[in-house]
Amino acid sequence: MEQDRHAAPSLEDSRDGTLDETQDETLGAALRAARLASGLSMAQLSTLTRVHPRFLTALEQGEFAVLPSRIFSIGYVRAYAAALGLDELTAVERFKREFPDAAVPLQAPTGAAFQQMRRSSPKILAVAGAVVVAVIGWNVFQRLNRIEPPHPSDLVAVPRNWAAEADAEAGRPLYLGAPRAAPPDQTTPALYVTPGLEAELTGVDPDDPNAPAPPAPPVQAAFNPRGAIYGASATASQVILQARKPAILVIRQGDGRVLFARQLAAGESWRAPPNVAATVDTPDPASFDIYLNGEHGGVLTAPQTPLGQLNSRAQAAARQSEVRAVAAETRARAPTIAPAAPSGPQPYQPLPAPAATPAAAPPEG
Repeated sequence: MEQDRHAAPSLEDSRDGTLDETQDETLGAALRAARLASGLSMAQLSTLTRVHPRFLTALEQGEFAVLPSRIFSIGYVRAYAAALGLDELTAVERFKREFPDAAVPLQAPTGAAFQQMRRSSPKILAVAGAVVVAVIGWNVFQRLNRIEPPHPSDLVAVPRNWAAEADAEAGRPLYLGAPRAAPPDQTTPALYVTPGLEAELTGVDPDDPNAPAPPAPPVQAAFNPRGAIYGASATASQVILQARKPAILVIRQGDGRVLFARQLAAGESWRAPPNVAATVDTPDPASFDIYLNGEHGGVLTAPQTPLGQLNSRAQAAARQSEVRAVAAETRARAPTIAPAAPSGPQPYQPLPAPAATPAAAPPEG
């Protein structure tokens, strides 16, 4: 009995509501002493705090392993101190010091700090810059060492005393002339013509200076398409109208229907179909050239021109060309025809007598 009084503080020591850490070594001993001083039994304290007596006994005996989670244990300590009229915050602080949290606290992220990186960045940049400058300087040094001084080519080298050297035979100084043209890479050989072949085929010897040259048929300017071509196909048409400048061209049939109507640009053309009764209508007839069988035949002369008239001109020009070709071929073959030898027996013709030779004069005396 004397030992308990000496170990535990009296009721008067705990009436001020504080837990004296100098008298009690642990929180559990202080709580047990305060309960005994208040005269409350464990069952009565359990009823007041609504905490199981087993947990209250674990708090007094310091068996923290028996207690539930840390949050519930702090709640039990707070309820125990409130039931006895003690300072709850002081009791909770002593519990936290005696029973520290076993969980690993959060640690700062590992790695280089930002301030440390800022302090070391100038050094890193300086080292990198030095390396880059060294590499560039080494490459420049190597290139400068490999550069050779300019020297004249051996192919165009001229001796210094070239003007003083003289030709031994002519006795005149030597001078450099203008450069000559480069020789051609390849040459085309002249066309070989078999001697006598052309005269045999055409009847005219090209080497004979007195041979008449066959007349060439007149050829007008040929049709040259310079844009889109409308109308009939090339094989079925003999008449072509080509615009010299932008102009309107309308082709009307005999029944009034429009066969073709368009504003042609410069160079565009229209082929006329054969055997079609139509009229060529244009406000500017001088803007269209007429081509008959591919040869230029003048320009349109009237705003309205029958298409049949143009087709007739083309057919007449084609017949004239054929006649001229046949006549030229006939004239070319005429010199080759020799006169035929007379057939049958020929009358006897005596040979002419030989001329009499003058007699030699007798020798004189």
